[in-house]
Amino acid sequence: MEYTHLGRSGLKVSRLCLGTMNFGPLTSPHEAQAIMDHAHELGINFFDTANRYGRADGPPGQAARSTAGAHAGWTEEIIGDWFAGVPSRREKTVLATKVYGDMDEWPNSGRLSALNIRRACDASLRRLKTDYIDLYQMHHVDRDTPWEEIWQAMEVLVAQGKVLYVGSSNFAGWHIAQANDVAAARGLFGLVSEQSIYNLMTREIELEVLPAAIDYGVGVIPWSPLNGGLLGGVLRKEREGARRASGRAAEALEASRDRIGAYEDLCDELGEEPANVALAWLLSRDGVTAPIIGPRTHDQLDDAKRAIDLPLDGDVLRRIEEIFPGYMTAPEHYAW
Repeated sequence: MEYTHLGRSGLKVSRLCLGTMNFGPLTSPHEAQAIMDHAHELGINFFDTANRYGRADGPPGQAARSTAGAHAGWTEEIIGDWFAGVPSRREKTVLATKVYGDMDEWPNSGRLSALNIRRACDASLRRLKTDYIDLYQMHHVDRDTPWEEIWQAMEVLVAQGKVLYVGSSNFAGWHIAQANDVAAARGLFGLVSEQSIYNLMTREIELEVLPAAIDYGVGVIPWSPLNGGLLGGVLRKEREGARRASGRAAEALEASRDRIGAYEDLCDELGEEPANVALAWLLSRDGVTAPIIGPRTHDQLDDAKRAIDLPLDGDVLRRIEEIFPGYMTAPEHYAW
């Protein structure tokens, strides 16, 4: 496994981040704990979760295998039980979780008020059975709460030793700039990471988010690196009868069938799995720290590790760009 610093911080994380969104409704607690054990065996030390994960609705476009006992916070509880089983697991894990989404229907149970940040952090610590969170991420920008209030709350958590680093998710480029400028004015370290959707088919962050992150020393953690499975060999699986896209995924597949087909042909030519090429491409991008992977099995986790050592030369990168054109940074993309 390769490791890199998280943004401009001194914290070292694996180049692959284990996503836990499936844990609970889609992946049983027993299966989830086995996957986490195997992640450590492979050298993956970076785990991502959120206080809202574990609800019956689960990830978009995926039907839950079991809704019995499903609730917001279930995923954190599964991780916490894993930590409690063998305490040394906690010290080997760089743990990231998130705050923003409503946990119930009562006022102040969501978003980024100082009150909710304090309550949500304490609740996550209880569920995770730990006394600190390595990376506490704002799951979304809160346009109704001033940055001074947000940073005051985060400053208290850091001073208490409950949070070590602060990150963001789904921010615009100017949100990253604004958040870090206000933090700097308060003498704080500011954001060290931004978690955004980023993959070969979804590249809008190249316009402003990625340049802002690079300039401010904020590590980018791409979520949905396979674009909901469309970059994971979906056409081959469709031909083999192993999987057929449905809902929004089916609509996206039909809209991009020719491009996805050309991409899978290129991967066949390289003798590599499409999912691994998609991950390797992300790992080659300036500013990217670690794509978030969400394996359902040991084999899927083993396959993803191949991306770390998969070289993509200039010709391959050029051909990929021809299939999935990206963006120049703003304003050059749309102006002189």
